[in-house]
Amino acid sequence: MHTLRSAALGPWAEADPVAKAQATLALDLNLPVGAAQALQAPRASPGRPLRPECVHHTLLKSKSMTTPEGRAILVHSIAHIELNAIDLALDVVWRFADMPEAFYTDWVKIAQEEAKHFTLLRNHLVSMGFDYGSFPAHSALWDMAERTQNDLLARIGIVPRTMEARGLDASPGVKNKLVSVGDHAAGQILDLILEEEIGHVAAGNRWYRYLCAQRGLDPVSTYAELILQYDAPKLRPPFNMTARRLAGFEEAELNALG
Repeated sequence: MHTLRSAALGPWAEADPVAKAQATLALDLNLPVGAAQALQAPRASPGRPLRPECVHHTLLKSKSMTTPEGRAILVHSIAHIELNAIDLALDVVWRFADMPEAFYTDWVKIAQEEAKHFTLLRNHLVSMGFDYGSFPAHSALWDMAERTQNDLLARIGIVPRTMEARGLDASPGVKNKLVSVGDHAAGQILDLILEEEIGHVAAGNRWYRYLCAQRGLDPVSTYAELILQYDAPKLRPPFNMTARRLAGFEEAELNALG
């Protein structure tokens, strides 16, 4: 039977980024979920276009925000994160079985919002005279997905609650950079992304606590252990405490940020 989880493999494996976003938006939430079904992916990693070239993040170069190319490089970097976020959400849907049906519908909806974000950013790049793939990018987000592919607790604990939560922290500063040089259209897109990413991180918090409760684990101490075990990036200020609270982080977790 065709299920929501098996359907998620289609856009996950799609290499063309525009087609990937369109196929994700077309996923039918009315399909049976197939929660207990073990699935096999058609390839080892999600589909990727030939460009952008992926390099280590230390090799990425920025340019002055007063130049069109400098602004485009920044918008491109956000679009790249959003494309990876599509695959991260879809990967959770097909890879991990035996979760409640609401878990899978949550992450398909998240994938669809990430697809919307990518499409908005890519269209904005085109309006600037560039496109997705015009500049190099890095693969740090997907690298963490590969490290956590055998443990859903680690995946949910680190990817939405650490990697994506960093986006909540960074968003106001990135928006200010773009708006300060007159790119108000990008600022409006980032406002939408921040609003919806709060919901994505909230879903991560909700399902992380569900898994901790299932396994009889303390969420705060377990998170610290996961960060060490998987060598996750150390979070540094400034923190967007308002957005983090809206996303469901508890005060003990916020205090632990330092």
